[in-house]
Amino acid sequence: MPPRKQDPEKLRAALDGQLVALDEPPYDGPASALPDALVAAVLAAYDRGLRPERDAARQAVSHLLGRLAATAPGRTVEVRVPPYAAVQAIEGPRHTRGTPPNVVETDARTWILLALGRLSWDDAVAAGAVSASGSRADLSPYLPL
Repeated sequence: MPPRKQDPEKLRAALDGQLVALDEPPYDGPASALPDALVAAVLAAYDRGLRPERDAARQAVSHLLGRLAATAPGRTVEVRVPPYAAVQAIEGPRHTRGTPPNVVETDARTWILLALGRLSWDDAVAAGAVSASGSRADLSPYLPL
């Protein structure tokens, strides 16, 4: 399941919505930097103790999951960040039906912190912020992105 290409107009709308919620001006940078600017805005909301705008969080999670899938292509591990998105990644035996044998599941905040290197895999697992089942469900070699 390859990651979907994100629509720049939807990214910009989500980013601008998040920036308004943070009392910041709309984004005026290049379109190529939209995804990373959106991730930064969502992270800023978390850092301020706020709940990010739903669409902004969804787009940020999707972007970072897409980066994981591009960095570690494959279909062995399903990485889920409900209710926003899921991808299959990492080389190995392909999963095609039913519940995958290798599943990683976490919340949006934890996923963003892991992807950016602000939280280690081991700390997240130890804290119970990540559920990882299966012999290949260790993302530490691929993080941070």
